[in-house]
Amino acid sequence: MSLAIYRKYRPKTLTDVLGQESTTEVLKNAAKQDKLSHAYLFYGPRGSGKTTAARILAKIANCETRMNDPKFRESGEPCNHCRPCLEIDEGRALDVIEIDAASNRGIEEIRNLKEGIKLSPASYRRKVFIIDEVHQLTKEAFNALLKTLEEPPEHAIFILATTEYEKLPATIISRTQRFNFRRLSVKTILGKLQTIVKEEKLKISDDALELVAVAAEGSFRDAESLLDQIISLGEAADLESVESLLGKVGFTKTADLAEELIKKDLEKSLKTLSDINEAGYNLVELNHDLIHYLRRVLVLHFNPDMKNVFESELTPDELQTLVRQSKEADPEKLTAMLKSLIRAYSEMRYSPFAIVPLEMAIIENLK
Repeated sequence: MSLAIYRKYRPKTLTDVLGQESTTEVLKNAAKQDKLSHAYLFYGPRGSGKTTAARILAKIANCETRMNDPKFRESGEPCNHCRPCLEIDEGRALDVIEIDAASNRGIEEIRNLKEGIKLSPASYRRKVFIIDEVHQLTKEAFNALLKTLEEPPEHAIFILATTEYEKLPATIISRTQRFNFRRLSVKTILGKLQTIVKEEKLKISDDALELVAVAAEGSFRDAESLLDQIISLGEAADLESVESLLGKVGFTKTADLAEELIKKDLEKSLKTLSDINEAGYNLVELNHDLIHYLRRVLVLHFNPDMKNVFESELTPDELQTLVRQSKEADPEKLTAMLKSLIRAYSEMRYSPFAIVPLEMAIIENLK
């Protein structure tokens, strides 16, 4: 059975973890000096590289090449060739324990973990405990974990990962080194997807790949999973086939609808919306994308320098379209439209007739 894309192209070194350069640089410097902490907290959105970085850190802590070769240790990376590195990559390392706190959130599981911590590593230098979605632990489990973090054995390293930092007790946070994993830009995700497509010799158009990068919403893992879906089509993928598969419209359709709204063309905008609905696309997603699109137009109208920020999210041609529309837009009308679309979005999510709130928002603002 072939490996899933996200597993095959999972980063194996800190340098390979894209979009988190400030975090990986600090971790590499700590590794170079052999000063790894006993407890880390990685927090940020899903698919941003938290668990991947945790596994790389586990390899660094146990890499035999690093232990035996001082010159190699100065790289701050694992060798990915020694026994511990290979076993950790393959998910069969006895001394690297991964716990999903969403499924093992009670005090009994943490008590078992505390007992396991007391035991020396079976065959490695350090025992690494990776607790994913740590915010899911119960209050009692947090209290039990706190005592372990206060007085950890010399051989233990804890790496806590969460998507909801604000739910963690301050007592836990204060006993860890904290690293914020940022949401990844469309440009960064698209770059990696293009590399994968080239390596795999796939036939996928650039605009189709861009739609995948946008649909991933900042998550490498989601983007690679979507790419796996597209590969299963078994043929060259263009924008239309990817739109159909994802139920999501690409930039061009969103830009066309936005253009009609900015020009206050009620007839054309309702026809475009009807065509998109008839084609079976997800209208809630369409409104979501439209809100973000018009928000950029409005921001650019008041601050043209913001195009430097949007460069990481859009292609040059797309940005040029946005800049042009920002000059043509009526800011008062566009502000009112955005407020209506936001209200319609909340109504659409629970309505059996998703098109109605969106149509009403358009009619109210363009009639």
